[in-house]
Amino acid sequence: MSQATNLNFATKCIHTGNDIDKETGAIRRPLIMANSYRLPEDASAMNWSDPNQLIYTRTTSANQIYLQEKLAALEEGEECVVLASGVAALAGVFFSFLDQDAHVICSNVSYIAVYRLLHEYFPDKYNIQTSLVDTSDIQEIKKALQPNTRLIHIETPGNPTTRVSDIAEIGRIAKSVGALLSVDSTFASPFLQKPLSLGADLVIHSLTKYINGHGDAMGGAIIGRRELIDKVKRQAMVNLGGVISPFNAWLIMRGVVTLPLRMKQHSENALKVASFLEAHPSVAFVAYPGLKSHPQHEIAKRQMAMFSGVLAFGLIADAETHNKFINALQLIVPAVSIGHDESLIVYTGPNDERNGFYPEEFKNGHIRFSVGLEAAEDIIRDLQQAFTACGL
Repeated sequence: MSQATNLNFATKCIHTGNDIDKETGAIRRPLIMANSYRLPEDASAMNWSDPNQLIYTRTTSANQIYLQEKLAALEEGEECVVLASGVAALAGVFFSFLDQDAHVICSNVSYIAVYRLLHEYFPDKYNIQTSLVDTSDIQEIKKALQPNTRLIHIETPGNPTTRVSDIAEIGRIAKSVGALLSVDSTFASPFLQKPLSLGADLVIHSLTKYINGHGDAMGGAIIGRRELIDKVKRQAMVNLGGVISPFNAWLIMRGVVTLPLRMKQHSENALKVASFLEAHPSVAFVAYPGLKSHPQHEIAKRQMAMFSGVLAFGLIADAETHNKFINALQLIVPAVSIGHDESLIVYTGPNDERNGFYPEEFKNGHIRFSVGLEAAEDIIRDLQQAFTACGL
């Protein structure tokens, strides 16, 4: 189903990219695990690297095309490219739009792969300059601008700080200097935040997280104007080989169907959990955009429909007690990633290589908590028994 312009978001999640299978009559498009596709009778004039024609799965696959159609509709963008992981999507943006000697501004606390790509690898290999700034502070962005600034890349909400950056205002700044604005909106999902409508040029998702939602498939996506996405397809998909597998694309298509329901539950649960933690005497701080105490709460209210399911907090305790607390949990799972159906939690100590960029309250170590879909009362009960077990 391709005509999705006037459909409600929840309806798009179910119908866009899906259709009746012509061969079997199945009402759900099948998984097509093929490496190659039948060529036309005269292939002499073909572009063998065409990322929009079914030739070879490294250039695109049927299941990838279906998923791209769905995600472009959800983000209200012209085009989408789906890649093998969120990191492949991020690297694809940087590789495609940052030429030698370019300058990029990036959120100073971001996903670790972004930090390494822009802080280490791209400067060393291509002499690309990177300014790492707190992008929730508009003045810091303005001060970091240079004549060769080509890209401003932000995470909002940020990982793991939950900092919220003003997409609309940063979009205006980027346009004023001829730079692109890319937004990693993984923590929000398309249901809670629409960066393109706020002025971003590109929106990036780790599909592994909320969009898939089941903790069983990896993928990444970039959505934006057709000319920008076509460039990523040519450079970062076809010729770097970061294509998604058909099976993962099929799994993620399945996961998207329940995205609105899941994001509502994640957000409602997280607000209850964050409020519980903020009131606990052994908690040093809680960072969650839905709390009035969050520094960017008003911006989050303006640009997000709800506040998603990720929060961060710290205990009034040493590293050993933080670890003891994590290991005392019985329902909540100590594991990396976010956006699964089950609650996931991870403690990062003060030796993190990005520690100098963290807000002050994070620097003695912090806990990132991806609040799942369990009953909020059960999640809170598990936290309470862990506090008791640790004498907190």
